[in-house]
This record gives sequence, C-alpha cells and structure tokens, in this order.
Amino acid sequence: MTQAATGSEPDGRVPGRRWTVRLDPVGRGSAEVRVSCSRPACAERRLPSAAAGRTAAVAHLTAHLRATPAPRADTYCACRADGCRAHLPDTGRHARTEQPWRCGGPVVLAVITDRAGRWWQALECCSRCAAATPGARTAAASPPSAPRTAGRPAPAVAGPGAGTPQFSDQQVTTRTGGPAHLPVPAPRPRPARRRPPEARVGRRVVPRDLRPVSLRDELTELGDLFRAYQKRPEPDLALLADLQERKARAFLTWSEVSCDVALRLEAQRAEQAAAVIRRQHQHRTGCVPDGEEPGVARLLTGPAQWEYARSVLAYVAGHTPLPGAEARLLVLMLTLRTAHTGTGNLVGQDVQALGLTDPEDLVQQLTGCGWLSLPGTVGDLLASRPENPTPITVPSLVPGKDGTGPFTFGRKTRPKLSGWAQRAVSDKKLRKAKAPADARLLAVTLATWTDDVGRLGPGGRGVTLDDLITRVPVGADELRDLVDRLTAADWLTDATLTDTHLTGRLTERVLPLTCPLAD
Repeated sequence: MTQAATGSEPDGRVPGRRWTVRLDPVGRGSAEVRVSCSRPACAERRLPSAAAGRTAAVAHLTAHLRATPAPRADTYCACRADGCRAHLPDTGRHARTEQPWRCGGPVVLAVITDRAGRWWQALECCSRCAAATPGARTAAASPPSAPRTAGRPAPAVAGPGAGTPQFSDQQVTTRTGGPAHLPVPAPRPRPARRRPPEARVGRRVVPRDLRPVSLRDELTELGDLFRAYQKRPEPDLALLADLQERKARAFLTWSEVSCDVALRLEAQRAEQAAAVIRRQHQHRTGCVPDGEEPGVARLLTGPAQWEYARSVLAYVAGHTPLPGAEARLLVLMLTLRTAHTGTGNLVGQDVQALGLTDPEDLVQQLTGCGWLSLPGTVGDLLASRPENPTPITVPSLVPGKDGTGPFTFGRKTRPKLSGWAQRAVSDKKLRKAKAPADARLLAVTLATWTDDVGRLGPGGRGVTLDDLITRVPVGADELRDLVDRLTAADWLTDATLTDTHLTGRLTERVLPLTCPLAD
C-alpha cells in the first residue's frame, strides 16, 4: 500500500466512487434471501429464492450503472486496499520511489463479481487497476487526461504521440523511443430510438388502427393482464377463468369487426378454457355442484364443521387451567373427547402420542386443580389399552340443568372433530420428526386459519401474531423455531414470519385437514 492510499491526494484528486450490492440468507431453515445495497438511499429487498435474489441484485446494479454519470477523470482509485495488485508496494531492485502511486490509464467504471454470486461491486479506478483485478469488467471510461503527480507537473512530450497521456508505468518502445500507450475503451454508442412495442394478446398482434378504440384498449389490457398472471408466484384459477371469459368476448367482437373466422374459433377455445378452469377452481375449493366429488376430500366436510373446530380452539384458549402450550394441547384433546356430555374414554397411548415432556405430571396437575376427574390413578390411565379404556370426566363440560353445554354441535359431530384433531397432531411426519407439543398445537391451529387453497389467513393475507400467540402461548423466538419445524416436516411452505404477521401456506398433503375460512 503506497502513501497515497491513505489520506487525501497531494494533487487535489477526489476519491473514486464505490458501492456494493450483497445477497445474504434471511435465516436458518428458510430459502428466502435479502438483497442490500451500500448506498443509503437503497432499501433492502427480500426475495423467495437465491435465483430470484441474484436476478434482482444484477438488475439493481445495472440500474445504478445506467444512472451513474461517466467516470470522472480527476479521481484516484477507489480500489486502494490490500490485495490490489497495482497498489502493492514495488520492493524490487528497480523500484520507482519518485512516484506516489503506480496507477495508469484513464479512469474507468469497473464491475467486480464474487465467484459464488454473493456480492457485486462497482467502483471508479484506473484502467491499470481494472486490468490487474481478476474478473473485473469495464462498464464505462472517462476521456483521456494528462496525468498529475505530487509536486511536479507532467513532462512535455515532443514528437509522435505528443499531447497524449504519459504514465510512469508505461513501457518504452524500441520503435519511437516513447511510451506505449494503454488502450482506452471506446465509449458505448447511444442506443437507437425504437418504435413503441406492439400490443399483443398471446401470439396475436393488436393493430394500431383497430376500431373501435375501446376494443383495441380492451385487447391491449388483456395482453398485459395475461403476462402479469404468468409472473404470479401462486395460481389463481378464479382470476384466470375471468380473464379467459373476457378474452372470449373480446375476440368474438374482434372477429365481427375484421370478419376473421380464425378469431371466432379462438374465442370459442377461450370460452371452453374458462369453463374448464372454473370447474377446476370449484373442485379445488370444495364448492362443487350437487352430486360431484370435491377436488380436496377434507376430513371435515363442510363450513359448519369447520366453524365448530374453530369454536373448540377458541374455547380452549380461554379455559385452560394451566399455563403453557403443552397443557393447552392436552386440554384440547380431552375437551374433544368429552365435549358433548362431559364424559368420555381415554387410553394411555392417546396421551403418550402428544409429545409431552412429562405427561404423568401434567395429567396429575389437571386432576389436582379439579379440571379433570379420573376413577383411578394417573398411572392406571397411562397404562390403559384400547380394550380397557379409562373413563374420564371434565366437570366444566357436563351439561347444566337445562341440558346445554358450552358447545352447540351434536352427538355425531363430536367424534368427527376428535378424529380430525387426532389426525392432525399425530401426523406421520410430525411423529417422525419427534415434534414437541407446541409444534403440534401450532399445526392444528394453522389448519383452521387457511383459505380454500391452503394459504394462511383470510384471502391468503396471513395470520396476525397477536391472534396466533393467543392460540399458541409461546414467545416470538420460540414461534420462529416452531415455524421452521413445521416447514421441515412438510406441513408448511413459503413461510415468512415478520413482526406482525405469519404468511405462507399449508402443503398439498395436509390440505384434507384444513378448515377454510369464509371469504
């Protein structure tokens, strides 16, 4: 590193510009990445994958390069750091100590890329430093100017080559006795003006002179909407069916205006596609005509049962006698076993399969506070088998004198709700991953907070953290770990946890366990 690498330049040069665009992972267990720029005015962006992040980072740097003025000729290198080959001190026999630095050539705007695709850097430096930096590419160059050195003007040169820049690091040629000049990159030509792009709908070009104008505008807008739909991260079959219906109407009018039979046939195909897509959407959401099977065979078959499941979860959130997620999960399962009459049967495997830390102690606490009543000991309950179940009683669920309890569903609905919850908390992949009780409670809770295609929250807008922590009593840090566990168990995908919301969707394999929210 030379003396000029620290402090200001003796000849009044200004430091070269430099900025860096970085690609970093967001967190453990998530494919999401963060794109950041060293310029203070550039806001951080988050992308769902590394490939999308690299595309965004390159586009961001390209935008900077296009908006950046040409390199300034009166700057010194921004690359003055350890490792720049042109700025390493010359310690050989013929070291040129009279020069404060060893740069050369015009100032260029160079781009350096990390081989692993983790960062991209643009900086102003001399052409010699750009050539000495592995992998550097020149994006733009400044006009040639005469060099300046500390305390000494540039020497006048006579003969051929006079008036061109001279640098101490240039080699002397045998032909002219003068220095061999470094090549200056040619300026980039200004792009030629192009005509505005033609409006298209699929492969059809919309004529600029098409009349009426309202039809031309409708076709142009349809083309834009179809292209925007192709870029959506998630399909929306209802929206696609609407677009196909609009296309059918517009193409039918176009065929009448232009007397083109091919347009009429294309309108018919669009109308048929709209009908097929609409039916696919109905099958996927379960809203199918009478007599047809839904696309997703849900364990709970209708909106009434879905609301019953949510009502039990809400009741348990406000009536669990002990703190913690483990107690709430056990109370949920016992409530579903005894919801109709306050009594039911239980075996030891039902309790052991919930992933509780100490099931015997937890059951003992529930009996000790009077919430649960057993005919024998807790050990007898945990040792009981299906052929000899243990009868249990939850006094708070026993119907009053008027015959009503806290729930409105009937005797036949209770075992359906209990079986649904048992299937959710004892999911094969959750058991294989040895998911704890709080992860299972979160899984069954999220199953009741999806839209018809499995996206979390009403309309797929996510679940607020306040509502989520009310149902699953854990801290924010614990919640992030539980989300990672459910993602690893193929229960949750595309999950994003912010300070206010949890967004994402349940995977296809657990859609039969979901209870879609009303629109």
